[in-house]
Amino acid sequence: MGETRIKYYNKDIECQSTQSRMDKQFKLFLEDLNFAYKNCEYYKTLFGKDFNIKDIKSYDDILNIPKTKKSQIVEIHKSNPPFGGMVANSAKLNRIYVSPGPIYDPEGETFDYWNLQEVFTNIGFQKGDRVVNTFSYHLTPAGIFCDEALKNLGCTMIPTGVGNTEIQIQTMKNLQVSGYVGTPSFLHMLIKKAEQMGYNWNKDFNLQVAALAGEMLPNTTRKEFEETYNIMVRQFFATADIGGIGYECNYKAGIHFSENRLVEVINPDTGKNCLPGEPGELVVSTLNNKTYPLIRLGTGDLIIHSDKVCSCGRTSFRIEKIVGRVDMVTKVRGMFIHPSQVKEIVDRFDYIQKGKVIVTRENDYDNLIFYAEMQKDIPLTETYKDKISSAMKDIFKLKGEVKFVEDGYIQETDKLIEDKRKWD
Repeated sequence: MGETRIKYYNKDIECQSTQSRMDKQFKLFLEDLNFAYKNCEYYKTLFGKDFNIKDIKSYDDILNIPKTKKSQIVEIHKSNPPFGGMVANSAKLNRIYVSPGPIYDPEGETFDYWNLQEVFTNIGFQKGDRVVNTFSYHLTPAGIFCDEALKNLGCTMIPTGVGNTEIQIQTMKNLQVSGYVGTPSFLHMLIKKAEQMGYNWNKDFNLQVAALAGEMLPNTTRKEFEETYNIMVRQFFATADIGGIGYECNYKAGIHFSENRLVEVINPDTGKNCLPGEPGELVVSTLNNKTYPLIRLGTGDLIIHSDKVCSCGRTSFRIEKIVGRVDMVTKVRGMFIHPSQVKEIVDRFDYIQKGKVIVTRENDYDNLIFYAEMQKDIPLTETYKDKISSAMKDIFKLKGEVKFVEDGYIQETDKLIEDKRKWD
């Protein structure tokens, strides 16, 4: 399945020796490090006046550079609006996106700013594909940055966004769409809805390749996509601040790290590099970014990586498994939610005494539930639930359920966000 779609964006670079890659990436990293220190107020403050780039002589020295936690960016931006001094003083911006927090994500004017052409080429998209892009096209960057990368590869884009399932199904059938970009749960929902509408998926549709992100992909769901519906499924890893980080090749033996990102896997307790097979935090630095250089951004994702050469010939390290989070920041239906946002909902309403969020998963769909412990003598009516639900949509940019709980149900030691999803 999909043999003609096996691609390399740049085979010589992707299959180069590990040492060659490290030498090239280290050189680019030093250039970005020097640029960030001289042009971004945030890094001038973070590194301090005694910082000397000549002290960074090897990969081991990178560990001495302060890490910036992704979970801190909301507060960093708030401390010095709008970008917290993280954007270069001379930067020219093409767009500014708004992610939950809020976080303002700048987009520079350079070609393939988000580093996604490498990702989508290696996944298997090709010129002439008609692609439905079901990521959102408003506020957050996911919809537009996928759209532009695929369009530049010669694909015809159909900007559907999420929702409107019946219209999307009709569009995919009428236009014989060959590509899909979005979350696995939404693709699964589209297929099941099409069958409910009386369609035979393998006969009536032409979907050949799907690039999935924003959620875990359970093995059972992948198997169903590939064996029952004959769809070539590949995962990719991207964030709203960094852009493309990695992709699966045709061997599906983990997510290859991009050539254009310097990646570390760090023990969150010791700050030292993890060996292959050891769980550690994914720390990413952009390369050749003169707009919003991100130096040692701790993503908060706990991963297990491999340094073995893949059967495809690529020599990059790979994510073998995502095993959790360092912090409580949690991705739900492709969107990050932050503990500070939970607190914002509690603070918005005088009648909420305590609140917490629990994320569960049922039938390949993420459920977001806000548990509200109300002040005494407050009537537990649907009106209050509706107001809290509206605040969740406003602050999280996600729909969720509200449940009232009795006094004392939420303990001071409870996490503001608790992820109870189970993955096979």
